[in-house]
Amino acid sequence: MYGLFRLVLQLLSAQLLCVWVLGSELTFELPDNAKQCFYEDIIIGTKCTLEFQVVTGGHYDVDCRLEDPEGTTLYKEMKKQYDSFTFTAAKNGTYKFCFSNEFSTFTHKTVYFDFQVGDDPPLFPNENRVTALTQMESACVSIHEALKSVIDYQTHFRLREAQGRSRAEDLNTRVAFWSIGEALILLVVSISQVVLLRSFFSDKKTTTTRVGS
Repeated sequence: MYGLFRLVLQLLSAQLLCVWVLGSELTFELPDNAKQCFYEDIIIGTKCTLEFQVVTGGHYDVDCRLEDPEGTTLYKEMKKQYDSFTFTAAKNGTYKFCFSNEFSTFTHKTVYFDFQVGDDPPLFPNENRVTALTQMESACVSIHEALKSVIDYQTHFRLREAQGRSRAEDLNTRVAFWSIGEALILLVVSISQVVLLRSFFSDKKTTTTRVGS
């Protein structure tokens, strides 16, 4: 009974750790003609992954640039809607990645990014272990990996839902303004036709002149 309770606690701790690792996720507003940079201290040899996506705004594109501590460009893309880049840190220090909307003059963007540094620690460390994983522990590892996949899928679908909602709201606004414009044009044309028809059937005043004898 105690062993089962310990396994449950380890599984819950692993899920909390997974949430902590994903704590580098961020969704932020990027105004027009603006640039936003983020910094991360990384140890040499650490595997990192940068993933980003433009959720709302304009043509759903943004400039992205990643630099190492010495200012060398590791990744640079212009007007990308979404992308993913994986690299291994070759130097110790602070790495910088920036998102730029400087090419846009009047539309702001909503940008989501996930910057993962390193791999998740194993659910059951191999330290001080003399036996292989039990069936219960193997099941916990499988559940842990499945839950991580579920979190990734949920994030992906939430982003797609937010992007689709933004497109739908923008389309709805355009249709509403277009309908109002058509209604005004129809009203003006109708009034003009009524005035024109009335001018055709209105009585004209006639003038008579007497000629004296």
